[in-house]
Amino acid sequence: MSSIVKHHVAHHFYDGHQESSSAKLGMWLFLVTEVLLFSGLFVAYTVIKTLNPEMWAEASKTLDVTLGTVNTIVLITSSFTVALAVRAAQTNKNGEKNKQIVGLLVFTIACAAAFMVVKYFEYSHKFHVGTLPGPFYSYEGLEGANPHLFYGVYFLMTGLHGIHVLIGMGVLTWITIRAAKGHFYEDYYTPVELGGLYWHLVDLIWIYLFPLLYLV
Repeated sequence: MSSIVKHHVAHHFYDGHQESSSAKLGMWLFLVTEVLLFSGLFVAYTVIKTLNPEMWAEASKTLDVTLGTVNTIVLITSSFTVALAVRAAQTNKNGEKNKQIVGLLVFTIACAAAFMVVKYFEYSHKFHVGTLPGPFYSYEGLEGANPHLFYGVYFLMTGLHGIHVLIGMGVLTWITIRAAKGHFYEDYYTPVELGGLYWHLVDLIWIYLFPLLYLV
């Protein structure tokens, strides 16, 4: 049977419940700031698309819907597995689910890595054909004014999202290492839950980006 390492409440909290509640509140406030960050980009998206509807429609057709769909499935799957990891931590008695938690987190990280690999190939193609933002745009297959504006929005939004994916991979790796050491059990699973919340945000943002950039 796997062992567990009991968590000690920090000295500035009355008990574990207050510590957990404070951590969750802090994470939710952080997630609100993340939503505000992306909200500004969605406003820019709306303005540019409204002013250049025909260009936007044509430029959007150059994106690879198949790769975008694959990445959507990958992230939705990873969101499901990280939710299972949280549940496993919540019901982990005497360490019997340590391996299950680790396995689910590793699978989630693998999905994140797969997402980035697909995005690498997608970006590589755009660099090759010249569908880039601003003065770096050199693609000759589109007609109409200012197609580089679409790719400016595309790279800014998907690039920022990609950075969040990488950060999420780092956070989940740290949590996985702790899970392997038996740090999480039914009375202490806050880091797993908070890491899961962050990963759900990463997934949710992509669920909006995919249709807005690839399908609209």
